[in-house]
Amino acid sequence: MKIGTDITVVSRIESSFKRFGDKFLDKFLSEEEQKLSKKIESIAGYWSAKEAVSKALGCGIGAELGFHDIILYKDTKGAPHFKLSAKAQKHHKISESSLSIAHDGGFAIAVVVINQTIIKNNL
Repeated sequence: MKIGTDITVVSRIESSFKRFGDKFLDKFLSEEEQKLSKKIESIAGYWSAKEAVSKALGCGIGAELGFHDIILYKDTKGAPHFKLSAKAQKHHKISESSLSIAHDGGFAIAVVVINQTIIKNNL
């Protein structure tokens, strides 16, 4: 089991959005994820969620795992979840996961818990 967390100042995300508009959103959110984003607090929460996933996987956002390799969605009750792109899932082999996002007082926070399938080699 691995845990990742991230906290984001909402005003920092808001400043970037005001400065760069949709180009900023396109950097880290798919079209579907942008449709889920009704408020700037939600956008900040999604930023934190993707950062928290990358921290739980121990690689950060970079060549091994990009923002668009982490796909956020909501279930029928509106609870957030994520999955990885096929390429990222092949590398990281997540078997179970949980995601929680909250925002209050000018901050957004996300916590991720994952289990990975471990294949042991008998050498």
